[in-house]
Amino acid sequence: MIKIYNSLSNKIEEFKPIIKNNVILYVCGPTVYDYMHIGNSRPVVFFDTVARFFKYSGFNVTFVSNFTDIDDKIINRAKEKNISEEELSQKFIKEINKTYKKLNCLQHDANPTVSENIDNIINFIDLLVKKDNAYVINGDVYFDVAKIKEYGILSGQSIEKLIVGSRIEKNLNKKNPVDFTLWKATTEGINWDSPWGKGRPGWHTECVVMSRNISGGLIDIHGGGSDLKFPHHDNEIAQSIAAYNNKIANYWMHNGRIDFSGEKMSKSLGNVIWANETIDKVGYQAYRFLMLNVPYRQPLSFREDLLEQAVIDFEKINRAFISLFRKLEFEYNDVNIKEVKELVLLEIKKEFIAAMEDDFNTPNAITSVFKLIKITNKLLRNKNISKDLLKEIYCLFSEFLWVLGMEIKINKLTTDEMKLVQSWKQARSNKDFTKADNLRDEITKKGIFI
Repeated sequence: MIKIYNSLSNKIEEFKPIIKNNVILYVCGPTVYDYMHIGNSRPVVFFDTVARFFKYSGFNVTFVSNFTDIDDKIINRAKEKNISEEELSQKFIKEINKTYKKLNCLQHDANPTVSENIDNIINFIDLLVKKDNAYVINGDVYFDVAKIKEYGILSGQSIEKLIVGSRIEKNLNKKNPVDFTLWKATTEGINWDSPWGKGRPGWHTECVVMSRNISGGLIDIHGGGSDLKFPHHDNEIAQSIAAYNNKIANYWMHNGRIDFSGEKMSKSLGNVIWANETIDKVGYQAYRFLMLNVPYRQPLSFREDLLEQAVIDFEKINRAFISLFRKLEFEYNDVNIKEVKELVLLEIKKEFIAAMEDDFNTPNAITSVFKLIKITNKLLRNKNISKDLLKEIYCLFSEFLWVLGMEIKINKLTTDEMKLVQSWKQARSNKDFTKADNLRDEITKKGIFI
């Protein structure tokens, strides 16, 4: 039984899918005007792991994450570079897709963009106007927040205490200071014709339309960073209540931010660390280890010593897994997956699954991985260990690493490489340590880890 902390109810709830054995997961994606920084990457890593575990648990998963390719930041950056908004956004969509691959993320089922959904967005805004939940002033369309009694249900803020969101321009003509823009009248930058004149959509409307496009109605899970609770997700929910009398998703999940000494990381503060540079520096597995070794709802303090420790900890995983692989390859020429039946392994598997089912407790799941490493290292020293047991361990190890997205890809040795390693083993057995050291150097130069 999978349990999820639902940000909408602020409590742990049993996950009950809308359609049995199916999960629809929508995660707010990046605004594509720059490369991905490590703060952007935390929801990417976490929700990829969520999708992986649902798949591992036998669910059919529909996983969608959008690209916001219409935004003032995109327009301003395009002006700086003297290129079109489309050229800029397409460039960074490609770059971010490259980063997804670097992070070993599963391919999303769809990556909708705002620009390809303009007609649907205009129709949605028109629906809100007709339902008297939105109003038009000089070609701008605003959502009438006062019409929604449950406004602020996600963030827990009352209308009286709310301030205008950072992406919403102040306008004295609005009925209420917290009313937000659905359609912005403008001829500057990219714009479209609409019933209210030329303009472009407001940020908060886009995800309501794109998430609803997946199934035509309510979805199971809507996710994103905790910084999106207000105003973005509150505003999404308000619009969906007004239009469809639902809150978009049955479960809302939010990961904590990444910060430096208690300070939020952001481009405006100038304390950005780029994801690609860090992945290239430490490898995607250690990078994911760092992200997943802290409970997802807690803030993650980024420090060099924690990154270095993640590298050290993953190396323990790497060495144990490769040693196991090579043992099966050298001794048995057989590294095929085998069903897990050994009781001690079944117990560890049970612990791993229980951790993931408990609101995706990845730190505890990683603890199960290290329990398996301890058993692996012990058994590898046993000369009489059975092939079947080693294959069961390898199977379970592979399962755990797949769920966490930390897969270790190993090439089988060629015939010549196998002979070289066998010669090294024979030299060690004969206590010809000079020869063994020379052979080991040759093995290392070939990039073979044993």
